[in-house]
Amino acid sequence: MRTRQWWVRLVFVLFSASAGAAEPMRYVYPPPEGGSDQRLVYYWELLEAALKVTSGKWGPYTLAISPVLMNADRSQILLSNSTEITLLVRTTSAERERVLLPVRIPLDKGLTGYRLFLIQQNTQEALNAVRTLDDLKPYRIGQGVAWVDAEILRNAGLTVETGSSYESLFKMLAVGRFELFSRGVNEIGKEQREHQPKYPEMVVEKSLMLHYPLPRYFFFSRTPQGERLAQRVAEGLEKLRQSGEFDRRYQGFKRAMLADLNLSGRRLFRIPNPTLPADTPLADTRLWDDLAQELKATKTNPAQ
Repeated sequence: MRTRQWWVRLVFVLFSASAGAAEPMRYVYPPPEGGSDQRLVYYWELLEAALKVTSGKWGPYTLAISPVLMNADRSQILLSNSTEITLLVRTTSAERERVLLPVRIPLDKGLTGYRLFLIQQNTQEALNAVRTLDDLKPYRIGQGVAWVDAEILRNAGLTVETGSSYESLFKMLAVGRFELFSRGVNEIGKEQREHQPKYPEMVVEKSLMLHYPLPRYFFFSRTPQGERLAQRVAEGLEKLRQSGEFDRRYQGFKRAMLADLNLSGRRLFRIPNPTLPADTPLADTRLWDDLAQELKATKTNPAQ
């Protein structure tokens, strides 16, 4: 009887240890900032693929959306404090990397750094006359208050108006708080279609484009837990790159996002990004897309 009790206790201890070892790694990310906000679906699908290919080494995981509504600024605060969420996807800056831990693989190969403008339809005629960056400076450009783009644009001498939330920026454009709403080429087409019923005069501007290097990464808290979560994702993304799945997913994403956009023939203004950290892997051309085919016949104008 005593031997049986010892064996039962041993099995219970082994089962408990096994259950503890198999505790799922918990990935929780912020919810969309609005009912029509689908900007980050591709990135979360890429995250899930990276977690799946590392299951053999790292074990089970859970992937969930936080039920707590938050804007971009609030999500960074919650992540740095290790509350509510365990990761987010954001464009980078030296300040952001000081606070949060990046996985330095540009998830959209820098596509977000190619910028078009949402405008009110009656603004197009005046914008057709823009030939230089100086010509663009009288126009007000809308951006989110916590978006790194605002600092980049101001550094180039452009005028920026900020809004406190993603959805509020569309209304601000409609009521004339600014003339241009700068969006990534991977965002603008879908956003215009989804918001046009509410804002029927809002269109994609036809002649201009901005570019600055702007990688978008997964970010984690600078804690032991955050480092562990980040290491798994880094290994998963690298496996996806080596297998070719990363590029297949990216090319499909790019085709869908650029399908209705005419990029060729636009006047392209390249401006610097002074917020980039020194560790940004700009020299590794495998990580970036220069849109060479899509930008044929585009006239490039360097920043004045």
